[in-house]
Amino acid sequence: MTEYEEKKIRLKDQIQAYAEEGCIVAFSGGVDSSLLLKLVCEAAGKSGRIYAVTMQTRLHPVCEIEHAKKVAEEIGASHLVIPVDELEEAGIRQNPPDRCYLCKKNLFTKILQKAEELGIQNILEGTNEDDLHVYRPGLKAIRELGVISPLAEAGFTKEDVRRLAEEYGLSVSDRPAAPCLATRFPYGAALSYEEIQKVEQGEAYLKGFGLYNVRLRIHGEIARIEVDTGEFPVLLQYRSHIINYIRHLGYPYITLDLEGFRSGSMDVGIPT
Repeated sequence: MTEYEEKKIRLKDQIQAYAEEGCIVAFSGGVDSSLLLKLVCEAAGKSGRIYAVTMQTRLHPVCEIEHAKKVAEEIGASHLVIPVDELEEAGIRQNPPDRCYLCKKNLFTKILQKAEELGIQNILEGTNEDDLHVYRPGLKAIRELGVISPLAEAGFTKEDVRRLAEEYGLSVSDRPAAPCLATRFPYGAALSYEEIQKVEQGEAYLKGFGLYNVRLRIHGEIARIEVDTGEFPVLLQYRSHIINYIRHLGYPYITLDLEGFRSGSMDVGIPT
């Protein structure tokens, strides 16, 4: 038996116990939480009390809510949406280095309240093994609140997650990660929904050229574009269009990061 098969058995065994008791899955519609939701629903069967809970936040693109609803329907799970205003409620307007901790604490406290209303004790979320080895201050909040991370506990890496999601035929198996839009700004920079919306618009425009990983990082008047290095020719082909669009958003200086896309590039110098 391969290591992957052993991890898969371990993961399903862990999830079985939670599913039998009923649980909430913190559900973004990304590949990690979608796989987790699929496994929980499979383990629970039709009689299980399983809820997919999505936070309606302005720190993610508006289309993410509709996407999450669609994927939850595809999986066959009950879907609940909880509105949240992180800038007002989580104390992150100045984008502190522990932003993710403060935000996760706020979000999962709301999910805990919903769980209490529903009489559900188990709350599951989609952290995977790879997330444990990079700067993820939100994990501290997850642990403090007793939220369960089955994928990480079973040693499932992102590659494992995508592989099993593909085996299940999930439509999100190859979907790129879509982290909070606050990650596009340096720590200490004042956050506003106006600036966040500009980033959302800019990234949506760039993705319209068929790019897979896209980040528009903002440093004051500078917009730094990150895409996979193999897709640089696309940006150069549409260079003038991209310059005009991003300048129209209010950024007079536009750069292409020669290192290409890399998750967490704003965390350089932050101890993991």
